[in-house]
Amino acid sequence: MAIRGLLWLAFLFVIAVVLATAGRFDTGQVLIVYPPYRVDISLNLFVVGLVITFIVLYTLMRAIRNLWRMPQRVAAYRARSRVAKAQAALRDAIGNFYAGRFSRAEKAARDALANPDNKGAAGLIAANAAHRMHEYARRDEWLAQIDETDWQDARLMATADMRADGRDADGALEALKQMQTQGGRRIHAQQITLRAQQQLKNWSEVLKLVKTLEKREAIHPAVAVRLRQLAAENLLRDRRHNADALLELWHSLTPTERHSPRLADLAAELLTGLNRPGDARRIVEEALAQNWDARLLRRYPETAGGDALPLIQKAEAWKNDRPDDADLLFALGRLCLHQKLWGKAQSFLEQALKLADNEPLKIRSHRALARLHEQLGDAGKASEHYRESALAMNVV
Repeated sequence: MAIRGLLWLAFLFVIAVVLATAGRFDTGQVLIVYPPYRVDISLNLFVVGLVITFIVLYTLMRAIRNLWRMPQRVAAYRARSRVAKAQAALRDAIGNFYAGRFSRAEKAARDALANPDNKGAAGLIAANAAHRMHEYARRDEWLAQIDETDWQDARLMATADMRADGRDADGALEALKQMQTQGGRRIHAQQITLRAQQQLKNWSEVLKLVKTLEKREAIHPAVAVRLRQLAAENLLRDRRHNADALLELWHSLTPTERHSPRLADLAAELLTGLNRPGDARRIVEEALAQNWDARLLRRYPETAGGDALPLIQKAEAWKNDRPDDADLLFALGRLCLHQKLWGKAQSFLEQALKLADNEPLKIRSHRALARLHEQLGDAGKASEHYRESALAMNVV
């Protein structure tokens, strides 16, 4: 501003110098005749008079115009003031919402509605604040007020997210369904859909969504593994009355899922209950080849069916690689009991008892030895092992 003022001052000085210089060569006269009057003035004075007259008239017209437009200017000032206050209220609403002051956030969002352009943003903030306070009816009222076309996707996405958070899975899916076709492909929309399908226990959809989100790296690997297992477990249990359907589902799972000890154990348990021990045995053996696990070894003897010799041969081959595995020795002892190989059963169970490093395995070994001695007619030793298993159980 200082530089501009200096430039204007210099410009005025230049004009003054030019006028002073031109005024020295004034030889003209201006004659104004209006009978009976006659005015004779110099040309320079006439020019100066015109300039002054123009300035006075211009100033007068500006003053009249400003007075005439005063109401409009006051109204515009008040409108600008309302907009400024509304924008400040919107900023306060955002700050209070993320600070956890939800009641203040909702109140500030209501004040922000003084500017109609804030309707969408303020409505979403107020709806989220009301949701956090579990005021679901008021939340829905706020969402219903958002009617701008440009804000519909945001409104529906927020509706789906909040309804899923409030355990209203059907409402969440309905909101997502109303979105445009491309909206359903958004990562956040798929994450909301996953939560809703979990709540509805649509495990086949959960499995599909987890695989899709994994490909897009939109879900933590540990969470993905747990959700895949949970979905597969429930899908297997849904087919617990139909062995063929269960096996069809099992083969549709990925190798990682089929090698999971938890899933393989469940599938083997269900197939054994459906009198399909051969299929159960193959599932357990395939999983053990990839993940050596104690629970699978405990399940293995139950897949023997009528003849346990093939399983004993397989387990003895494993024993060559793991001679000190107490769970494997216990499984071998149970298989030998099943086949009525009393001597080998006693040897394996006693070794398992000796190497057992946890109380549950000791309890199971004592009980198996007690049943063995009952079969052999040795009631004293059977009672002793029952007693030891009961004492170990009390310790546990």
